[in-house]
Amino acid sequence: MDVQRVILLSALALITYLGFLQWNQDYNQPASAPQVVTAPAVINGSTTSADLPQSTSTTGDVPAATDDSASVPVTGTQEAVTTGDQIRVQTDVLDLVIDSRGGDIIYAALLDHKDRITAYDPFVLLEQNANRTYVAQSGLVGRDGPDASAEGRPVFNSASTSYSIDDDESLTVDLEYTTDAGVNIIKRYTFDRGSYRIGLNYLIDNQSEESFRSTLFGQLKRDQSADPTSGTSVGMKSYLGAVFSTDENKYEKVTFKDMGKANFNQTSQAGWVAFSQHYFVSAWVPSPDETHTFQTRQVNNDFIAGFLSPAVEVLPGSSSEVSAHLYIGPKDQEQLEATAPNLKLTVDYGWLWWIAYPLYWLLTTIQGFVGNWGLAIIGITVVVKAALFKLNAKAFRSMAKMRKFGPEMMRMKELYGDDRQKMSQEMMKLYKKEKINPLGGCLPIVAQMPVFIALYWVLMESVELRHAPFFLYIQDLSVMDPYFILPILMGITMFLQQKLNPTPPDPMQAKIMKMLPIIFTFFFLWFPAGLVLYWLVNNILSIAQQWYITRQIEKEGT
Repeated sequence: MDVQRVILLSALALITYLGFLQWNQDYNQPASAPQVVTAPAVINGSTTSADLPQSTSTTGDVPAATDDSASVPVTGTQEAVTTGDQIRVQTDVLDLVIDSRGGDIIYAALLDHKDRITAYDPFVLLEQNANRTYVAQSGLVGRDGPDASAEGRPVFNSASTSYSIDDDESLTVDLEYTTDAGVNIIKRYTFDRGSYRIGLNYLIDNQSEESFRSTLFGQLKRDQSADPTSGTSVGMKSYLGAVFSTDENKYEKVTFKDMGKANFNQTSQAGWVAFSQHYFVSAWVPSPDETHTFQTRQVNNDFIAGFLSPAVEVLPGSSSEVSAHLYIGPKDQEQLEATAPNLKLTVDYGWLWWIAYPLYWLLTTIQGFVGNWGLAIIGITVVVKAALFKLNAKAFRSMAKMRKFGPEMMRMKELYGDDRQKMSQEMMKLYKKEKINPLGGCLPIVAQMPVFIALYWVLMESVELRHAPFFLYIQDLSVMDPYFILPILMGITMFLQQKLNPTPPDPMQAKIMKMLPIIFTFFFLWFPAGLVLYWLVNNILSIAQQWYITRQIEKEGT
């Protein structure tokens, strides 16, 4: 009978495992890769007049978002705009397309980051097509700003329609436009090798007979399309939406829902505005020496988050310059920190950031030595375990003693029967005599949970682990184990670890404890492989430490 039961259970386990594999293949695979566009095309242009900051003042320098009468999101049918020539710009890390009408960046691919682990196509962060809108816009509005002209946005001239950084350390792309009054404007983009930060400069040369007054704006326009890099695993999701950094709040999230209800409007010296998603971010960083207006608007189904700088006036016969920076790329903490203060907070570790940042530093340091992110995770597990060694040892000694005196506790239960008060008194005497802490077994889990949660966010938010291989079939530590081998091994180690613990005297509690390995295994099936690897190694080290201490306690009684 026992043999038949074992065979049936084994068959049931095998069928369940194969069912999970098939379910994962049918329902939990990433969507098929979008069609590769070798020369990105833009549909209906990148900007309409409704997209731009509007003015209700006579001078044209005050944006609508600062006027209560214009604080309602713009609605109505979006007008069609003719697209200008497309200007292709390639650096060693970026592949961009600039629309000559307005000079906006309407396409951005990140050459060092693949779209999918099985594809060679670069990951596309910005694009404008029938399925998705996500572009970076900028221009001059206000009284004389050409982007606020009734004729529509200016069409810039460029010396070439294709630019490449080649072997140079930097690349400059100039777009030129001359107003009807004779004001020459150069919109200059500057790119540096290996950098995702893009410089934007407007060089204004006023050779007209009147003063020229305008306001620089920079904004990001995005629809509510899903984050293509967001995982489908069970657990916490990475934030998708707008983020602002101002004097009042160095990191403030403004969701699509918030933008749909009311316009965000705040003035601040320095600061930045960004759209954040899993692993990647785009951000406008205006000049830190001036006070800017940060705002959001909704235009039909698109959401706009941007800034307006103070108005600049250029007298006849003089010239001036206004500037900002644009970041388009991965959440590389080193580059984010070099671009603007607090921008690296877009790598959102949550309220346990004070644990997550040291863990990230330790993880990257170990990886620098071993050259493998999976080995780095194993290394950080060993370090964390060593840091908690004494605390765990104390708890394990308490559990080992409870296991040792388990028969004595059962004898007391049979001796005193239903007299719970007397039994509790005798149990307390035993605990005191043998120096047993009945709650000691909970301490390791309580101490490790903050580390576990913080490491979860480190592994989830760190772009370095995206598509990072370990060994054998695990080619991406940032997603779940496709064959569930690590979670199953983790569940087995939990079961073995439970066998080393004393059995709870309460039968119901004992049954619940026996179910925990199964429950944890089920939840860990869809966790990132890197996180499961951490928990598996942690369990193995705990089993070794607990077995060693249990043997010591047993020898003390001989």
